[in-house]
Amino acid sequence: MFGPFCYNKSMSKSKIFLILSLAFIGGVFGRSFWEVNIFYCYLLALGGIIIIFTFYKNKTAAVVAFFLGFLALGIWLTDIKMEKLKHLDLNGQEFSGIVRIVKEPEIKDNYQNLVIQTEDAPPHQKTYCGIFKRIISRATGKEFWCGGKKKFLLNISAYKKYAYGDELQVKCVLQIPENKTFNYQMYLAKEGIFYICKSESIEIVNKEQGNKFYTFILTIKNKLLGGINQLLPAPESGLMIGVLLGGDDQLSKSIQNNFSKTGLTHIVAVSGYNVTIIAEYLLLLGIALGLWRKQALWFALFGIFLFVVMVGMPSSAVRAGIMGALLIWAMKEGRLANSTNAIVLAGAIMLLLNPLLLRYDIGFQLSFLATLGIVYFSPFLESEMIKKHRAFGLWEIIVLSLSAQIFVIPILIYNFQSLSLISLLANVLVLPIIPLTMLLGFLMLFLEMIFHPLAIVFSWLAYLPLRYEVEVINFLGNLKYSAITINNFSWIWVAVWYILLGVGIYFFRKHAKKENNL
Repeated sequence: MFGPFCYNKSMSKSKIFLILSLAFIGGVFGRSFWEVNIFYCYLLALGGIIIIFTFYKNKTAAVVAFFLGFLALGIWLTDIKMEKLKHLDLNGQEFSGIVRIVKEPEIKDNYQNLVIQTEDAPPHQKTYCGIFKRIISRATGKEFWCGGKKKFLLNISAYKKYAYGDELQVKCVLQIPENKTFNYQMYLAKEGIFYICKSESIEIVNKEQGNKFYTFILTIKNKLLGGINQLLPAPESGLMIGVLLGGDDQLSKSIQNNFSKTGLTHIVAVSGYNVTIIAEYLLLLGIALGLWRKQALWFALFGIFLFVVMVGMPSSAVRAGIMGALLIWAMKEGRLANSTNAIVLAGAIMLLLNPLLLRYDIGFQLSFLATLGIVYFSPFLESEMIKKHRAFGLWEIIVLSLSAQIFVIPILIYNFQSLSLISLLANVLVLPIIPLTMLLGFLMLFLEMIFHPLAIVFSWLAYLPLRYEVEVINFLGNLKYSAITINNFSWIWVAVWYILLGVGIYFFRKHAKKENNL
């Protein structure tokens, strides 16, 4: 009766979780790209309830019912987020009040972005306001604000310094973000920001009144940044900051462009690759301290958590931490080819917290697809290349880089209309040096805290690989045909690409399974 959902004793709990996670992701995907009448969402949920009560003794029916429920949940949660964008009627209105900086200021060139949040309304005001909010909004045709927490973005000069937790008296005009080369409105909306403050008047009321723990973490981070800038010259200091703590703010525009052309932007972001290297070092440290293999694994995973907290827990770092932790766990447990459940479940959890990530967060798309590429495509390349050719471990790097790139190429072309022709070469030349760079960087910063003269010695050692990486990136990035522009690459070609990949992987795994049974 229930066809592909047919339940049998061999269907494990992990497989059921995979089915339900895919159902939820499918619901998020559907509502993210198409208008879906919420009535159909209720029908799906009702259908699930009817099935489970009608066939309550049938385990297959339970799986189908929950599948429909999770599909409806994905549609419903995404619809709530999308509907908020249809009622942004504060555009052009003046705002005046006390706000707090709720995120570390982002400084670029001569300006800085401040994410500010209004104070919450008193409980009694929220109660009465909530009762009349919908009535007033419908009567006036405008959004009625109850004075609850709202996030705005301030784009101001970098001349005056602000910090996380600062309380500000702000007077500005609210404007909906304008889309230019990309969907800037949705880029901010996924972070809960729907308006930009323009023509602002700002006055600091109180300094650093935010969360004490987060403030402490940012203080440590800023001390590390200061230590790197003191021990290393530019642009090597900017590269070390990007490799260890993420971000390319300390690099010049020309070097940033060369990173993009060479496909190496991921090394100056808190990516899964950086997190995996940190976990590898922590695994070795744990084993050196006498921990068992499984204990060392948990030690490494805990270290990843601390690292993500240390860099301030931005969404990119959280995503990289989850993906990096899953990848290192799968590799160390020898289950790389069977880690789909964990990856999909992690993706579903992130989308449960923020459904807008699926369509409007390119970083989420790239990290998720790159991890899947390593899991699904690298076994094929390993069987064809590594077993036949071993050259000082370079083939392993080529396999991992190529597997990730094959899965992210259509997303990169679709969003940036550019394709790097030297990305594979750049990754092969640079990636083997990154672990050494990070190790020397960590040792340099550790020694800076206990014995400055020895930290200077390690800064000299760290300078050598950094200089090599900068020279390689600049040389390759400045080549005439390092990257080509591809226009009119529609979503249809993206779909075709992944369909062909899926078919190819299916037949490869089927062929490999036959060979293993022989």
